[in-house]
Amino acid sequence: MASHHKHQQRGAAATAPGALPVINIGRLGDKDPAARALVVQDIARACRDRGCFQVVNHGVSKSAMDDALEAASEFFDMPAERKAAFACADIRSPVRYDTSSKDGISKARSFLKHYANPLDHWVDSWPTQPATYRKKMGTYAVEIQRLSIQLMGAIVQGLGLCPMHLQEKLGAGLQFMALNNYPQGSSRAGDTVGLAPHSDIGFITILLQSSPGLEVTHHDDGGVWTPVPAIPGALHVHLGDHLEVLSNGRLRSLLHRAILNTDEERISIASIHGAAIDEKVGCAEELVDERHPRMYRESSFHDFLDFLPTNVKAYRRFVETLKIDSA
Repeated sequence: MASHHKHQQRGAAATAPGALPVINIGRLGDKDPAARALVVQDIARACRDRGCFQVVNHGVSKSAMDDALEAASEFFDMPAERKAAFACADIRSPVRYDTSSKDGISKARSFLKHYANPLDHWVDSWPTQPATYRKKMGTYAVEIQRLSIQLMGAIVQGLGLCPMHLQEKLGAGLQFMALNNYPQGSSRAGDTVGLAPHSDIGFITILLQSSPGLEVTHHDDGGVWTPVPAIPGALHVHLGDHLEVLSNGRLRSLLHRAILNTDEERISIASIHGAAIDEKVGCAEELVDERHPRMYRESSFHDFLDFLPTNVKAYRRFVETLKIDSA
């Protein structure tokens, strides 16, 4: 078995021009509102200026992170016929494995996707092999779901909304996990794209990567791609289409891609967090007024799934189709 998780130390010192924010969120739960406010301010600035940030001191245990990467690695190392048992053409399937995709953005990856919240509702559909997969990935999923609610409380507070604005919806909301396995790239080929530029549905994505390969570009970056370093113990957070909608355009979802790592195979685990599958997300009423008219139509994750098959030939961000002047 290839032990991908041991490579998490790699790339820790790799910073690009315009280095991405790394935020210590240990004081988000502080009883001192002034201490919390400073962290909220840092998160609000990162959301506005970069569309993403990394978090440390986040409360997700190192063992849960290492075990999740190991479980993913063990799954992808299984014989092809075992993994093929989860192959499915239906994008609505609760568990789906594929080595390519009809989504118009997969270039060189295999993936396993499944829902995770609430865990007891979904875990019985997860793979039973490797034997520890459900336990390891389940522990990680629960810790990441808890973190997502904490982070969203800070993000909506940074927008001037009540920190509890979405707590109930998120608690009962979507957690969609995508485990990605990218082959080692060729050093002679230059940058080889494993996953083409795209933005995610949902409010936020929390991503764990075994080694560098994720790159991001904010709408103010002029198309310049910034590598996201694999900082030991850190988790990467970026904004999704439904947060752009909720914020009525004050925040923008992040365009990102995956480049093949020329040193090794790479694994990433993306956890996408949003409202329940059929729940419509619209602009927060508090952020709509005469000077800031409503910019987006309501939509749900279900609507996004309906949109996906139409988005293969020429990729378009889902949120662009929701703009009220885009019809």
